[in-house]
Amino acid sequence: MYLEHFHLSCPPFGLTPDTHFFCQSSQHIGALNTARVCLDQGEGFIKITGEVGSGKTLLCRLLLNQLNSAKFITAYLPNPSVSAQELPLIIAKEIRLDLSSIGKTSHEIQEALLKHLIELNQQGKTVVLLIDEAQAMPVETLESLRLLTNLETETHKLLQVVLLGQPELNDKINLPELRQLKQRIAFSYQIKPLTKAEMSGYIRHRLAISGHTQGNLFTDKALQQLYKYSRGIPRVINILCHKALLAAYGFGLPAATAKCVKQARRDTEFAACYSAHKKWHQKVRHHLSKILRLESKD
Repeated sequence: MYLEHFHLSCPPFGLTPDTHFFCQSSQHIGALNTARVCLDQGEGFIKITGEVGSGKTLLCRLLLNQLNSAKFITAYLPNPSVSAQELPLIIAKEIRLDLSSIGKTSHEIQEALLKHLIELNQQGKTVVLLIDEAQAMPVETLESLRLLTNLETETHKLLQVVLLGQPELNDKINLPELRQLKQRIAFSYQIKPLTKAEMSGYIRHRLAISGHTQGNLFTDKALQQLYKYSRGIPRVINILCHKALLAAYGFGLPAATAKCVKQARRDTEFAACYSAHKKWHQKVRHHLSKILRLESKD
């Protein structure tokens, strides 16, 4: 609705993880570089965690696009809620292993998969399995995945795994029954929220990709409000920016103001919750400091 009003060629704040809009923040570049270096070195397991909406799926798509097909064969698992028995079959299908002449039992499929991995290794190729939302993978399936990565040559892993998930993934991997998997994780990277400066750059980048060439579409006070309510989480930034521009368009304004952002926040339940949650913590800290000061006087 507001594209013509703000002279934009396409929506700047969509929620789909479009790699065309990738903004090279320090957090995302750090995660991407860590994964690429580890994969090039042949490490077995790589773990990348981040809050909901921090850009993990976008990062996963970037990796899928960047991995050299001459060296790597990629398999992508966007829904990891599968059983340990289903996992080998799913991986086999992802790497286009012909199962027509293979038995249907889990053991036969796993044997065929491992044989195929060896053949690919002899051709100079390695299979990389990227698992998004890995915190949802059952414990038994994670253990089955570890067993699948046991096969290796003297110098190379036949199957490399990148686990991308929410912070709950750390809790799951810390379970006693997954201590062997935990030892296999060569590198871990945590994607942190954007800083205020990074958020401003992120917004400018997306607007530029969408055709915006001059002026600011968000006032300084609007940016302050955006950071306050989004906490630097890219998905929340996108939602609030989109709604703030809608409000600005509705008010006939040339740019989104703090009033527009507040209107967007009121229309976004979880952003309002973030604000209330922060205020509650501030009150608790204030009361605790008062109690501590009184106790020190006594």
